[in-house]
Amino acid sequence: MKKRILSVLLSTAMVATLLVGCGQSAAPAESSDAAASEEAAPAKEEAAPAAEEETSDEEAEIYMFISSPEYADAINELIDAYGEVAPNVTINYETTQNDYPTLLKAKLNSGEVPDIFSSTSGKEIDVYKEWSYDMTGEALESTIDPAVAAMMKSPETGDGLYGIAIKGNYFGIVYNKAIFEEVGIASFPKTMDELKTACEKISAAGYKPFTTGFAEWWVFKHCGQTFVNAAAREAGITSAELVSSIVKGEKTVADYPILMNNWFDFIDLAVKYGDDKPLETALANEEAALANGECAMTLGQGAWIEGDVMSINPDFKLGFAAYPVSDNPADAKIIAGSDQALRVNKDSAQLKATMDFINWWYTSDYGKAWFNDVAGVVPPILSDSESEFEVIKQGSALSATDGAGDLNICYSTDSFHQTFGELMQAYIAGTATREATAQAITEQWAAIEGAN
Repeated sequence: MKKRILSVLLSTAMVATLLVGCGQSAAPAESSDAAASEEAAPAKEEAAPAAEEETSDEEAEIYMFISSPEYADAINELIDAYGEVAPNVTINYETTQNDYPTLLKAKLNSGEVPDIFSSTSGKEIDVYKEWSYDMTGEALESTIDPAVAAMMKSPETGDGLYGIAIKGNYFGIVYNKAIFEEVGIASFPKTMDELKTACEKISAAGYKPFTTGFAEWWVFKHCGQTFVNAAAREAGITSAELVSSIVKGEKTVADYPILMNNWFDFIDLAVKYGDDKPLETALANEEAALANGECAMTLGQGAWIEGDVMSINPDFKLGFAAYPVSDNPADAKIIAGSDQALRVNKDSAQLKATMDFINWWYTSDYGKAWFNDVAGVVPPILSDSESEFEVIKQGSALSATDGAGDLNICYSTDSFHQTFGELMQAYIAGTATREATAQAITEQWAAIEGAN
């Protein structure tokens, strides 16, 4: 039986020293990286025999360093299942969240490139292209969803397949349906005024309207992207054009009212009706507060928290909806797409063994079923399987009825998103005004993304 090593890095503060031109230090934050079991989960018996025949019998050791610790348990099961197919292969799996971009860059700069690593899809495909293996022509190409594959191409040249995805995603607000029903809110708010009214009712009933997770920099990018889409629609341009206008120095955040006013109003509302210590509330705190009925809505999260929430409270009535961002209900759209790319080191000494694993993941019977049955995510492969997860079912229904917004976080790199989160944390801490924060976001967007 193969060996497995899992290391979960715990981060106690945001790390920002490697970011270009970062003028704000990170606010202290509790670690939220999901604790992962050190015990191997039972291996799956249904791994495809065909995939087993294609793997090599040679000993190999693969180093996998990726973000998204919320999927640690599911990836452990995947690794254990692969152990039945290739018992000669050791997969050393390491994961972290808060400081992942900085740690990854340190590894790349030192020449210690992981065999498998992750980045945001879209613009970051080119940022890490020089280290990434082009998977065009590999077996997985027959199963990957074309929409996902498009996010893994080089934005500069429009070709290549430089990553795969653990998941597709739906982004919106996960909420407690039981609380909304108890206080008499029949449908989730679609405008900012409706959201304020809902907060007043929920608060009057003795519940906290929000748990925010504002200790995490990435929560802000997940929340903020709906406001970017709405601001672009109001300006009559695409979200890509809006981002480009700021990066090129042609516009500022203040030139887009939904970003300058509505976004900050939303953050103020979340702080007013949220956690007692918002900058100390991280992922695990959000999950517990939501599942235990202490709050009605959680911000910056998605399908990845459903398993944890349901394990805390199996009777939890989970709802999923779009962020209200303006006085126009049509602006309240969930966002759909694949925001994360798993890359393979093109110069890996274990390239064949690594690609055997990746191809098995995307083409074997077990690997294809893993996305729905184990990870509980939107499958990034062509699949007719129906998910039992509420976020996926409700997200799919909302996408069909209301449409889905642009995954515009992929137009910027995580270097910017981390700085953006830190600037918003400073605003919440009261060390920077709305105007100063908007100006700093403008400057850092241009400085970081212009350099990239």
